[in-house]
Amino acid sequence: MKATTTIPIIGVDLESDPVASGWVKSLARPGGNITGFFLDIPELGGKQIELLKEAVPTTARLAILWDATIGTVQFHATETAMRPSGVTLESFPIRLVEDIKEAFERATRERVHGLVILTSPLIFNQRSQIADLALKAHLPTISPFNSFPKVGGLMAYGPNLASMFKRAAGYVDQVLSGANPGELPIQRPSKFELVINLKTAKALGLAIPPTLLVRADEVIE
Repeated sequence: MKATTTIPIIGVDLESDPVASGWVKSLARPGGNITGFFLDIPELGGKQIELLKEAVPTTARLAILWDATIGTVQFHATETAMRPSGVTLESFPIRLVEDIKEAFERATRERVHGLVILTSPLIFNQRSQIADLALKAHLPTISPFNSFPKVGGLMAYGPNLASMFKRAAGYVDQVLSGANPGELPIQRPSKFELVINLKTAKALGLAIPPTLLVRADEVIE
């Protein structure tokens, strides 16, 4: 965006609010050279907390693992969503890969009951390490990345990323056919998935309620 105000940009972004960031005039009519698909759903954090508490009813203290280089908006939205739940919040910001291990050491010291993991490229790329450390720390976790339980995390609730990229490809096609990106509305994800890893639940000594399992889009056994 710093390099050009004329070349069309189609974005797929899970962390940013494009209006608050000043990138577009409005979601309906972006008005510039950028459009695309942005998560920007503040209530998602509240839903993740609700699902984690349903899986682990004794949860009273949660930590939020988030990327402080790009995730401020997402963190504050989750923090706000957590207040009505009656759960105590601990902020675990990271900036580098090296910070992840330190965050889990802190989680062990402070005896948090679970971990809400937010999104960033750094966190996505380190999801296997995060899942391994969570298991070793005996921490139930939930992430928006539906691939997180597939590498050993407990739960995920978030958008279907493949669906977002497919829809973005449709916007690319429209722009290449002459559409003005400033007139293509910013869209949000339309498909969300709940994924639960029962193998991880067993390792953590958790019995996932059947009422939660029947709502899952995928159960990993």
